[in-house]
Amino acid sequence: MAGFERAELDEMVRRWVVENQRCEEKGDWKPLAEMYTVDATYGWNYGPKQEFMAVGREEIRDLALGQEMAGLEGWTYPYQEFVVDDRSGTVIGFWKQINEGIRPDGRHYSPEGIGGSWFRYGGDFQWSWQRDFFDFGNVSALFLDMITDRALSPGMQKRIERSVSGDPLPGWYRVGESPASLW
Repeated sequence: MAGFERAELDEMVRRWVVENQRCEEKGDWKPLAEMYTVDATYGWNYGPKQEFMAVGREEIRDLALGQEMAGLEGWTYPYQEFVVDDRSGTVIGFWKQINEGIRPDGRHYSPEGIGGSWFRYGGDFQWSWQRDFFDFGNVSALFLDMITDRALSPGMQKRIERSVSGDPLPGWYRVGESPASLW
């Protein structure tokens, strides 16, 4: 595997953070799709029975950054740290997930723990591969708190209703049934 210039990877991370902040402010993450190669893949596991995979820039735009981010307006994902391997082009970014809403005790709604994204650089300031990871238990507990406190936005309420309906959405697979070669 060919190495990459560290300065180029650092610039990619800088551009990524700036574009993420811009998209958070607008509540629209779809423009991030331009930061992926045409044939990139982006996925995550969502508990013991489901995983998500978007294949190609258009699915990343429409599914991962569109469908799957719907209802998350008002959330930010500030990166806490990056680990960069210039030999392989691997980058790991650790982030928090923070809602604009405030708990009765004055803290923002945010899952305990930390989440992250594992990227593979594809050159030309684009990712060729991304896998997200997060603590499903803490995220579930947070949303239960938000339901109990009636702190969900209308978009998040629709998102939760959709997820419990049992209707499969594009990009979602049972564990073991997704395109295995993409993991």
